Amino acid sequence: MALLYSLCCVSFSALVIVALYVSPVVSTSRRVLGDYGKLENGFRVTLKHVDSSKNLTKWERIQRGIKRGNHRLQRLNAMVLAASGDSAEVQAPIVAGNGEFLMDLSIGTPPNSYSAILDTGSDLIWTQCKPCTQCFDQSTPIFDPQKSSTFTKLSCSSDLCEALPQSTCSDGSCEYLYTYGDYSSTQGVMATETFKFDSVSVPNIGFGCGEDNEGDGFSQGSGLVGLGRGPLSLVSQLKEPKFSYCLTAMDETQKSLLLMGSIASANESLGEMRTTPLIRNPSQPSFYYLSLQGITVGSTRLPIKESTFALEDNGSGGVIIDSGTTITYLEQAAFSVLKKAFILEMKLPVDTLSSTGLDLCFTLPSGSTQVEVPKLVFHFDGADLDLPAENYMIADSSSRVICLAMGGSSGMSIFGNVQQQNMLVVHDLEKETVSFIQTQCQNI
Repeated sequence: MALLYSLCCVSFSALVIVALYVSPVVSTSRRVLGDYGKLENGFRVTLKHVDSSKNLTKWERIQRGIKRGNHRLQRLNAMVLAASGDSAEVQAPIVAGNGEFLMDLSIGTPPNSYSAILDTGSDLIWTQCKPCTQCFDQSTPIFDPQKSSTFTKLSCSSDLCEALPQSTCSDGSCEYLYTYGDYSSTQGVMATETFKFDSVSVPNIGFGCGEDNEGDGFSQGSGLVGLGRGPLSLVSQLKEPKFSYCLTAMDETQKSLLLMGSIASANESLGEMRTTPLIRNPSQPSFYYLSLQGITVGSTRLPIKESTFALEDNGSGGVIIDSGTTITYLEQAAFSVLKKAFILEMKLPVDTLSSTGLDLCFTLPSGSTQVEVPKLVFHFDGADLDLPAENYMIADSSSRVICLAMGGSSGMSIFGNVQQQNMLVVHDLEKETVSFIQTQCQNI
């Protein structure tokens, strides 16, 4: 089975996730926390891609995203080694860090605006704070806790302090060290503050006030908002354990969205909903693991052992869904089978000369406006995702190539954001499920 991939309207790369920033949209029915600390109704904000403000071609944005994705994959593998005890070099617990999307928010009273990296692979919420002993450059003023009337340091006995992977106690206050997989880190004091998402104010959010922030990768924003499964994350602290996002393709007339709280529920009127259970990995409790049971290319289910994607007893392997990784990475044995299947199905010459950053590319026929590509289905437990062609094939008209937006990995597999574009992806921590609805983000 094949799909027609149109070349007439793409100067290429229009198929990778990059969201144009649009002023935040919020639900106006409820704007504060309810009486019992539970977020009522929720809120929605728009997202912008980390490269959206740069003067780059779409293909250049793709290549930058792939490079970041390769680095992120290396960090994740370092985390697995550290958790399994196979790495003697790791001194402190490490987490994923960084991401591909930014959200604007405010912190403190009066509010201080900043842009934060959104990361579904980690938990801690943090921003740079004065006095800085080591801070990277940021476009907005560094937060000064002395100028906020709602800033309160957390005690060493607080639940959030105890949830940190590494902390110390100084004069009764909780101090943290949070180290990311590329050995970037943030260090400072844990506190609570009022966070504002456009018109929605949320008091008493626990966050890291970072006075020593080192390493590469954070300069796109002024901190990070973790959306992982642990108690430090924004979704856990809101006590409404549900969020969803819809990430657009590179169409600047559309917007990407993040929905928090009850409004994040899947709306079945948008289309057919496919739901798969989340799996827990005790050694990596923040990640969203899914059960991938197989892959179909064309009309053939690939001869990949289901155990290839299994989560091992030592915490290695498995498949995570991640908004912060650009393309999908499959365990190398599975990717090799997938690659051979695409070479057989595409019936185009394999390109070996172009420097695309992708593992498998084909030479486009001259003068053609459409290319036939094989159907691709990911078989998750209870959810068969039949992906649109633009969610796994990307092309560049200037170099006349069309490429598979996937790569190989050693160990962990990642379902990346290109494959998730123009889907409402609902994470429900209470039911422990992820649901997919294929839609256009502007319809939400």
